[in-house]
Amino acid sequence: MKIKTTSQTKPVKLSKADFQPGHQPMMAALYRRAQARLRKQRKAVRAEAGVSQPEGGPERLLHELQVHQVELEMQNAELHEARDRLELLLEKYTDLYDFAPVGYLSLDESGRVIEANLTGAALLGMDRSQIINRPLQRFVAPESRPGFLTFLQRLFAESGKQVCEAVLLRAGAAVFWASFHGTAAVFAHAPQKLCRVTISDITSLKQAEDAQRRLEVLAEVNLELRREIIRRKKVEASLKQSEQGHRRLLVQAQHGQEKLRQLSRQIWQAQEEERKRISRELHDVIAQTLTGINLRLGVLKKKAGRDPKGFDRNLAHTQQLVEKSVAIVHQFARELRPAVLDDLGLIPALHGFMKSFTSRTGVRAHLTAFAGVEQLETVRRTVLFRVAQEAFNNVARHAQASRVDVTIQKDSHGIGMKIQDDGKSFQVERTLHANGGKRLGLLGMKERLEMVGGKFGIESLSGKGTTITAQIPFVETKA
Repeated sequence: MKIKTTSQTKPVKLSKADFQPGHQPMMAALYRRAQARLRKQRKAVRAEAGVSQPEGGPERLLHELQVHQVELEMQNAELHEARDRLELLLEKYTDLYDFAPVGYLSLDESGRVIEANLTGAALLGMDRSQIINRPLQRFVAPESRPGFLTFLQRLFAESGKQVCEAVLLRAGAAVFWASFHGTAAVFAHAPQKLCRVTISDITSLKQAEDAQRRLEVLAEVNLELRREIIRRKKVEASLKQSEQGHRRLLVQAQHGQEKLRQLSRQIWQAQEEERKRISRELHDVIAQTLTGINLRLGVLKKKAGRDPKGFDRNLAHTQQLVEKSVAIVHQFARELRPAVLDDLGLIPALHGFMKSFTSRTGVRAHLTAFAGVEQLETVRRTVLFRVAQEAFNNVARHAQASRVDVTIQKDSHGIGMKIQDDGKSFQVERTLHANGGKRLGLLGMKERLEMVGGKFGIESLSGKGTTITAQIPFVETKA
């Protein structure tokens, strides 16, 4: 009897594991399948030859051998199929693992590389055999190592995926930015704790981020430039307006300078007039009085022995002339600078001046004063005295008043002085600008107050007389 076999059949060696208890059910199933195939083949052969099935003896043994041969052929075919499948799976594994677009590494707790794919080795610029068992942190740039070590600690201490970015050193090439994604893992063949880590080159992403940041900075700079352009245009417009304002101020300053020159000429003329008046008074009054005294003394010298009674009378008259001369000198001194203002203060000086004013003009004068005014500096007290003196002179010349009230008090802005008379009124603006501003009395008061930071005011109403106000900041004198 002939047995049909295939030419591709190859002997298969069986190991002890194939005969272990776990493999017996599989072998029994394989045996039944082989027996069924052989039976089918024999049945076809007998049907073709017209021979009946053998029942025992050598034919039975031959049958068993044939079954075993068929079994081996089937097993060999299945092994070929398994090998083909394994090769296909290995090819897929190799393609997925070694040629993946990212690097795959297995690390232990110290950061040593246990396994690596080809992409990971290529990213580090070395062969795979060269990076196995080497610490991965050696490939990390020094400035990124603290963050990478923290990433490793989190991998083994915490659950879930951990992420890290670091600068890596590549052998023979420039450094690059890498992104690490890792999770803890347990491998059956590794007794220690391991983790899986993927590495991807994100240098282009970092460059894109840098470019985006630069674009944002440029956009911000452009925005600032636009704002600066707008601001400069506003400044330019403001400068033009300011230039026009400066021109106006220049014209006003020129007018002010002209007024100051006029005022200076008027003050000089006033001073000359005052010197002329004092000279005339000294010549007409003091000189004549002293001449009379000299003549009287000559007469007394001649009559001293002849007429004792006439001598006494002439001597008394001469003493009166001397007293009159002294009084006139004192009056001039008080008008020029009252000594009581420096010795006793503003209030006594005003009392003495107002008393003398009343005796000369018959106009009653009343003073109400805040005692703290004496704490003002000497210059400020002198200004208040001169303002009051000029105001009383104006009253005597023009007001035809019967009473003048002076009030000095403290207010929220400093020291305020008010001088009010019951005389006739006048138009203030017209008077101030009359004759080209030559009313030096009012202008002098205003100028004196402004020199010490004060303010001057004047009001004249029909039926109510004239009120002059002077305000000076209150500054205490240093002790």
